[in-house]
Amino acid sequence: MTQPPPLTGIRVLEFAGLAPGPFAGMLLADYGATVLRLDRAPFQPSSDQLVRRKSSICVNMKDPRGLALIKKLVQHVDILIDPYRPGVLEKAGLSPEDILLKINPRLIVARMTGFRRDGKYSQMAGHDINYIAVSGVLSMLGRKGEAPYFPANILGDFGGGGAMCFLGILLALIAREKNGRGQVVEANMVDGASILATMPRLGTKGPGWSGERGTNMLDGGAPFYEVYRTGDGAWMAVGAIEPQFYALLLNGLELSASEIPDRADRSNWPALKHIFANKFKSKTRAEWEKTFDGTDACVTPVLTQRELEAKGFDQRPPVTLKSTPAYAIQEGDDGRPAAVGQGIGVQGSGWNQKTLEPGTGGEEVIGRWMGWRRGRHFVVTEDQGFVLKDLSKL
Repeated sequence: MTQPPPLTGIRVLEFAGLAPGPFAGMLLADYGATVLRLDRAPFQPSSDQLVRRKSSICVNMKDPRGLALIKKLVQHVDILIDPYRPGVLEKAGLSPEDILLKINPRLIVARMTGFRRDGKYSQMAGHDINYIAVSGVLSMLGRKGEAPYFPANILGDFGGGGAMCFLGILLALIAREKNGRGQVVEANMVDGASILATMPRLGTKGPGWSGERGTNMLDGGAPFYEVYRTGDGAWMAVGAIEPQFYALLLNGLELSASEIPDRADRSNWPALKHIFANKFKSKTRAEWEKTFDGTDACVTPVLTQRELEAKGFDQRPPVTLKSTPAYAIQEGDDGRPAAVGQGIGVQGSGWNQKTLEPGTGGEEVIGRWMGWRRGRHFVVTEDQGFVLKDLSKL
């Protein structure tokens, strides 16, 4: 029998932001934490869809009563997620070191920025493409002779940003178990993306990745690590690096190693790509799947998100803890296997997610956390959101 998720009982105050901060908060919620998003008042609609299992309240940090309410909440939470540019919390009177950690010494303040907080670009606005650009990673992505190619905002915002922030929070929780103290967690997308590129970066010092962009084994240069268009306009992915896998690739393509150029000679790679490309165009993707499924040729179809949804692909948490799994994402009944998660899942099954309207569900959460009731401890106004009722009782 499974037990509750590992972060059950952990309270998170997430200042509303874009992409990486909400992603870190969503991961915390998936693993059992209660996440309360702090939206700005006056009320503004939110387009954030990374809201699984979250609630919201609206607060005006510029109103002394709103600021006082935040400070009261900080006394009762474990984690605060700061998605703002450097200086915003300090200007609001919520400096992590000078204010927040003095209010609650066990608090973990997770600060998520794009550029390094102490770097050349710290005061500049930017987006994922800018962060991976100055990290050196963007320069490694793309085809030979073409412009660097950015992988949407997956690498910076989510891989190097939100996921790394989530990791930092977990490490801070472990440290707190040992010493009883919270701390500030600094995450930024430049360093996060850079660490994800450790292997290719180190590879630039050797033969594995020393060529120009798009000519190396794993970046589009090798014919045996490539995507090929099929006869029906779909795509197959090939990753036959090892000799035994390459032999199975050639067998499936009905090619003989003795009749084609030697792949060990890199000057032969363009010719081999041409041969493989013509072969893959000779059949449909379904036909190639029938050929390679169940083999070790390392050849798979390139499936689209719409295909996966139509086929009922079940979205799952990123890692499975057998005894204390995350909450389920896929809709379904209770008692599902730990590999999928625990509980009935959420509406949309990870394929569709409604936005969280600012102010939804937050009143219930602060009632559970602090025993507060509307009208007695706080009031809710249209312009100022949630505010403490009586500052004199602070």
